[in-house]
Amino acid sequence: MKTIASKYGLYIHVPFCQSKCPYCDFYSITSSDLIPAYLEALEREALIYRGSFASFDSLYLGGGTPSLLDAAPLTILINNLRRHFTFSTGTEFTLEANPDDITREKLHLWRDLGVNRLSLGVQSFDESDLVFLQRRHTAQQTLSALKMIRAAGFDNLGLDLMYGLPGQTLKGWTTTMATALRFAPEHLSCYQLTISAGETPDLPTPFARRLAQGELTLPDDEAQRDFFLLTRRFLEDRGYIQYEISNFARAEGPQAGGLCHYLCRHNRKYWDHTPYLGLGPAAHSFQAGRRWWNFSSVAQYCTAVSADGTPRAGSESLTPEQLRLESLCLGFRTREGVALEVIRQFPGWEAVLAELQEAGLVQLTAGRVAATPEGLVVADRLPLSFVD
Repeated sequence: MKTIASKYGLYIHVPFCQSKCPYCDFYSITSSDLIPAYLEALEREALIYRGSFASFDSLYLGGGTPSLLDAAPLTILINNLRRHFTFSTGTEFTLEANPDDITREKLHLWRDLGVNRLSLGVQSFDESDLVFLQRRHTAQQTLSALKMIRAAGFDNLGLDLMYGLPGQTLKGWTTTMATALRFAPEHLSCYQLTISAGETPDLPTPFARRLAQGELTLPDDEAQRDFFLLTRRFLEDRGYIQYEISNFARAEGPQAGGLCHYLCRHNRKYWDHTPYLGLGPAAHSFQAGRRWWNFSSVAQYCTAVSADGTPRAGSESLTPEQLRLESLCLGFRTREGVALEVIRQFPGWEAVLAELQEAGLVQLTAGRVAATPEGLVVADRLPLSFVD
């Protein structure tokens, strides 16, 4: 494997799950029959881009549930990627996993294959939350999985947690966070439960149907604000840096400052327009102001690769204006914020910036405009202030 420095990221969508969570709108199927065809199509798709992205310094296996893959298909997948692409020395290699998939054998396999970062879909340590979310694992299974992960030597561990569930209390959410911190995870992703429409308009998620029928009630805006601010305060008081609206990284020392080693290198590429390549059904890619995406169907993906050589379902070329707007939308979600030179390109920016500063929603530091904690609560609205 060559060792060329690069910032490019490689994402692999593994679209297989044992069961579908009622809130999830990421593309996946619950049958494993198409895994062999998927692996063959994935290698063919990789050949299309061979040489187009120089080298990668991050590799992310997401889904779906990558941890479902047995040793043989996962080994084939990784070996094919290494055969066709170049990875930099020290590449961040993340694999998403479910707690009930964790075994000592799989952990040793993943380490042997070069996985150096695990992202574990915990969601909660409260059994009633897990039942509501229809997760396959129990809190006890998660605790056992975490012990095995640490015993196996993984020292870059991320946990996904979820708040804002119907009936969830601030006390219960605090207990979940405190339980997670017992294992000193290097990274935490804390997501507010959002009811997504579904993969397509005619295929709503079960939670979306229940919400539309009045069977589901979410916490109101004020309660969501309380959950968000509590999360930030609780984790930052315990040495975690909120580097993106939903993501926290453990600081390496008591005064780690703005950045630290445990920020997810791959995900940051999505927020600053760094080129990335996505392979597999429903995967998205971005390069040189152009974005494209694949068919959201394993069968259609495999057929398209075999017939046309490409599974691309669509693409778009972003105008300079669209790129600037995306820079606002993405930047205001991050700790670094948006470069002032970008904001200056919007008419009337001085008055808008002054108004947001006066409201305590943003702050200007060293040529960058970043959202304050209160600003992060309404981060999606901040770009509209400049556009309107």
